[in-house]
Amino acid sequence: MDPKVNTNPKLTEADATDARAIIEKIGRAYSKKVVGQDELRLCMTVALIAGGHVLLESVPGLAKTLAAKTIAEAANGTFSRIQCTPDLLPSDIIGTQIYNYNTGSFETKIGPVHSNFVLLDEINRSSAKTQSAMLEAMQEHQVTVGGVLYKMPEPFVVLATQNPIEQEGTYELPEAQLDRFLLKEIVNYPARDEELQILNYTLSGQTTSALADGDKASIEDIKKLQAAAKLVAVDDSIKNYIVNVVTASRNPRELIDASLARYVEYGISPRGAIALMQVAQALALIDGRAYVTPDDVKRLRYAALRHRIILNFEAAADEVHPEAIIDAIFNKIQTP
Repeated sequence: MDPKVNTNPKLTEADATDARAIIEKIGRAYSKKVVGQDELRLCMTVALIAGGHVLLESVPGLAKTLAAKTIAEAANGTFSRIQCTPDLLPSDIIGTQIYNYNTGSFETKIGPVHSNFVLLDEINRSSAKTQSAMLEAMQEHQVTVGGVLYKMPEPFVVLATQNPIEQEGTYELPEAQLDRFLLKEIVNYPARDEELQILNYTLSGQTTSALADGDKASIEDIKKLQAAAKLVAVDDSIKNYIVNVVTASRNPRELIDASLARYVEYGISPRGAIALMQVAQALALIDGRAYVTPDDVKRLRYAALRHRIILNFEAAADEVHPEAIIDAIFNKIQTP
């Protein structure tokens, strides 16, 4: 082996400082247009750093679309918004081939999914066939149109929203698609003082005005963040901690109280363990550290795992939520 090759690369202090400056710039840009919603900002920033996707759930009007557009603008990336409806076709998203009568040949028309940031608004209103068309794009960062592979631009982040209060005419996301989202964040109503500030932002036109060039990062900056996050050290004790959590979710009766364990149908997949580690690395980078702590694993545990623990019908009847199972597991697993 070449002695010059670094087989155990680590995040340098200079790289951590540069990453912190980029993250702070994105945060300032977000605050210029979006009032409050700090947890939403954190989740979107983590997804951006980890190169993952986010599912946002809330009632309408809580700035999900504005937040997505602002993050895209702050990163200086291309942005597409797709309004999902029951009659939306896969070709409307990924693209299709159109016959050109002048040339007598088919030409490929690329769909709106080919952007750095893609907002799928009300994803649960699209049919299962259309939802499945996004699987390849989300997981492989590529789509197939007319038998030809087209790579997504990098970075590539899907921000999908769903409205939980309207179920008529909707298609529930299958578990396989839910598992492709790095995080699922539930967005709540703003506080009273934040709502007053929202009115002031609206009156001043702050929410619709473009960010100044000096307020924006760049696509190269985002790539630097993603590369830096991969260098954040994860100790073996942290890895074992994550594995213990996901293993416990698959065999809950062996660890947590039977009154809660009986609600669990399926536990967290290996993709969930990877997600929990990547989220922890991104959080460490946001805090300016070159190593992961147990608190990084715990901090976004709901967003990283709530859509990966499948509960049975009895849980729905008794109004038991995944967060209760997650807390029970974390309370039982010894923190390193």
